[in-house]
Amino acid sequence: MSAPGTAGPNCWTAARAAPFSFAAELTAGRRCPWPNGGGNDSCEYLLSSGRFLGEKVWQPHSCMMHKYKISEAKNCLVDKHIAFIGDSRIRQLFYSFVKIINPQFKEEGNKHENIPFEDKTASVKVDFLWHPEVNGSMKQCIKVWTEDSVAKPHVIVAGAATWSIKIHNGSNEALSQYKMNITSIAPLLEKLAKTSDVYWVLQDPVYEDLLSENRKMITNEKIDAYNEAAVSILNSSTRNSKSNVKVFSVSKLIAQETIMESLDGLHLPESSRETSAMILMNVYCNKILKPVDGSCCQPRPPLTLIQKLAACFFTLSIIGYLIFYIIHRNAHRKNKPCTDLESGEEKKNIINPPVSPLEILLQSFCKLGLIMAYFYMCDRANLFMKENKFYTHSTFFIPIIYILVLGVFYNENTKETKVLNREQTDEWKGWMQLVILIYHISGASTFLPVYMHIRVLVAAYLFQTGYGHFSYFWIKGDFGIHRVCQVLFRLNFLVVVLCIVMDRPYQFYYFVPLVTVWFMVIYVTLALWPQIIQKKANGNCLWHFGLLLKLAFLLLCICFLAYSQTSLMYRNVPKTSAPSFPDFPDCQINKKGAFEKIFSLWPLSKCFELKGNVYEWWFRWRLDRYVVFHGMLFAFIYLALQKRQILSEGKGEPLFSSKISNFLLFISVVSFLTYSIWASSCKNKSECNELHPSVSVVQILAFILIRNIPGYARSVYSSFFAWFGKISLELFICQYHIWLAADTRGILVLIPGNPMLNIIVSTFIFVCVAHEISQITNDLAQIIIPKDNSSLLKRLACIAAFFCGLLILSSIQDKSRH
Repeated sequence: MSAPGTAGPNCWTAARAAPFSFAAELTAGRRCPWPNGGGNDSCEYLLSSGRFLGEKVWQPHSCMMHKYKISEAKNCLVDKHIAFIGDSRIRQLFYSFVKIINPQFKEEGNKHENIPFEDKTASVKVDFLWHPEVNGSMKQCIKVWTEDSVAKPHVIVAGAATWSIKIHNGSNEALSQYKMNITSIAPLLEKLAKTSDVYWVLQDPVYEDLLSENRKMITNEKIDAYNEAAVSILNSSTRNSKSNVKVFSVSKLIAQETIMESLDGLHLPESSRETSAMILMNVYCNKILKPVDGSCCQPRPPLTLIQKLAACFFTLSIIGYLIFYIIHRNAHRKNKPCTDLESGEEKKNIINPPVSPLEILLQSFCKLGLIMAYFYMCDRANLFMKENKFYTHSTFFIPIIYILVLGVFYNENTKETKVLNREQTDEWKGWMQLVILIYHISGASTFLPVYMHIRVLVAAYLFQTGYGHFSYFWIKGDFGIHRVCQVLFRLNFLVVVLCIVMDRPYQFYYFVPLVTVWFMVIYVTLALWPQIIQKKANGNCLWHFGLLLKLAFLLLCICFLAYSQTSLMYRNVPKTSAPSFPDFPDCQINKKGAFEKIFSLWPLSKCFELKGNVYEWWFRWRLDRYVVFHGMLFAFIYLALQKRQILSEGKGEPLFSSKISNFLLFISVVSFLTYSIWASSCKNKSECNELHPSVSVVQILAFILIRNIPGYARSVYSSFFAWFGKISLELFICQYHIWLAADTRGILVLIPGNPMLNIIVSTFIFVCVAHEISQITNDLAQIIIPKDNSSLLKRLACIAAFFCGLLILSSIQDKSRH
């Protein structure tokens, strides 16, 4: 049998010209039976069911549909041949399909004849074959392809019925003849379906009020009868197995919603045709290109060697903990208090010993293993449904208002009234994280003003990183290895586990590499000779000048790295190319600069490269390159003013004198609002991103002053926001896989058909899991990172060996994939 290729010549000459017209009316709510039932196959759902999110966004049932770009379509269809066979409606679908490959292709020429299309750059052929009736002419065309000596199209899209209804004035005899003809064609289609993808397109409804008089005989009742006949015959063409011919019934659902916009009551509006064409593209190309935001028709990815080893480790941990628990429980029963028969009093034999580190270790890995199994099932196993995001102002702003009301309602007095005290910073992290979560799940990145304000929130996190770590090292002077390891472990533990379990690169979880690198920059800046801390600087003011020189040198290094990439071009990339959240443009580096040379070195490249380059890491770092420095500088100035008792931080007292406080408050409010007005007036994301690193600190400082200058504002905090702030890092990371879906591109659907209940249940599980992971991380940090230096060095050697093994296994995996 020959391989699929170009169509035989007989198929072109077999077409028979005939008059063209239709008639019908729309009967709302009627649908054809679903093909092949409603099983778990996402391809069946894509071809048979869905709904509109808004006016033009189609949401298939249970899965996510990717919007293919020109380059992606050509890449998928290279050396492929696609054939469309049928009437004017199939011709419409043909044009919309071709325009995905070549948007400049014009709908011109004789409509009642064959129409060829070829893209020579990608060797793609798409043909439309004019066969308006299911008759001998169509059968002959299809029969030619079944011969072994003839090259076959890779994809065949066929469908016709309305022509027969029109010619025979909707008679029952025409329906009987249609059944006979499609019965004779069905075995041929089934034979072709063994080597090619074959789709039978059901007839769409029509809108009676707009139909011309010579099309009035085609009613939706007749169309439904023809569709039912086609589905029944095609599904019964094989006796003992499922039909390989796929019934394309989703276009009927799309038409039911949009046929009122038709110009003649018969042909669908262009947006509906484009949706059907994009569905065809997803059915065929998703399994080839595997786009992240196209979960329909994608098989579950095979387990990697590292994932299998991780599964074995967690399984052994669970078994080990169960054994440990059973032994411990039996020992506890033996040591239960016994009753003295003479006095009737209980005797305590042995006091329960404290929980051993081994038990905590096994228990933590046991719980972590169960949680990681849930992560995998949600975002890798295709067990739960996924849906595309769809932004409306209400889906973003209503939840924001709701959480703000809750946050204000749950307020308490702070334990201390210093600027940016612990409760206040937890509160700040908490409400920012909740806003970011709502931003991600609502798809608000498409609304530029919201995007620019969210960029400030991300910058504020990094500002706190600079402020917090600088304050600790400046005040405590603790540059020991234990402190460094504790921070690095708490920041990276969950991400490392997810990289292993979910088979994702470290840079995919971009925020953790970002805060990790900036922590190390802060540490190195302050730890290098001469080590200048507050205690030393209090004895000699010149040390303050020395520290400012250090900060100035850090700023010069940042500027050097930022501008070393002299030939940097920004461009907006398709959403499938962005490796994490789809709201950021990528960048393209034409010439290697210092930044790229540093982070492209092995083994740093394993951490900071994504899809073979450091462009994503460069963009993330460059976008907020100054804000950590701003946080360090703010901490230095604040602590210096505090040491000289210039600030009034008593309970209820304004931070400065009344005149200065009122003046600074006025300036802060004006600055805050000015930035918001500028951000809301942004027209171009790339241009605003260029200014963002320099101006984001304005709104951050304005917020800090507004929040801290009034004594009453500094004396209270929201316990609701502070609780979320304590697990903000875990919330940010966990959302990737168990709240959102498809690596943040979609929404996880645990309860289909009820969006409100689904979001409540998935959010509850998501928050509980994040809180539990925070507890696990804290417990493991105490065991894995001991305070004793000799023990710590041994643990670090084991961790280094673990990562070396991971690098070796990763290299083996990469070679096997290529």
